[in-house]
Amino acid sequence: MPFRNKYPAPANRRKCLPYIIAGIILQTLIILVFVLTFMRIRNPKVRLGAVTVKNINANSSGSPSFSMKLAAQVTIKNTNFGHYKFPDSPITIFYKGTLVGESDIPTSRAKAKSTKKINITISVDSNKVSSSSSLGTDINSGKITLSSQATLYGKIHLFKVFKKKKTAKMDCTMDVNIKESTIENLECK
Repeated sequence: MPFRNKYPAPANRRKCLPYIIAGIILQTLIILVFVLTFMRIRNPKVRLGAVTVKNINANSSGSPSFSMKLAAQVTIKNTNFGHYKFPDSPITIFYKGTLVGESDIPTSRAKAKSTKKINITISVDSNKVSSSSSLGTDINSGKITLSSQATLYGKIHLFKVFKKKKTAKMDCTMDVNIKESTIENLECK
């Protein structure tokens, strides 16, 4: 019985090598096209949801001032296929460009294709507002217009392989009805 070699000759191996390389390149291209078209990474959206007013004090006589606590629900909408992880981020409240309140959105993670809701409390005080402003007029009218801003600097984690830095920005305006202790006309961009 003649001796038979179990392994193919080197010439046959060389013929298979281009097919193997072509298969790997084709697979890589398919994965790349899939990731770039269907898995496009977008910026998450952060908004103020429900906002309630607690412990409001407003004084329009003498030196006009106001103070209150806002209980707000911050929503982070993640439309990506990976989760969005972000560190502590400040949220600020302004009255006509003057900072009147600040708090932190705690470190959290918004799951893939979901909306994360976080409850925070913000203390608002008008002690930094200049006396030449129209604060007294606004308090007498019964409505104070506030604006809020926040920026979340985080990362989208896709399949525990890809990590992409993404920023979520919020810019909201709202009217505080002093007499009824309610929020009206809440709009976010």
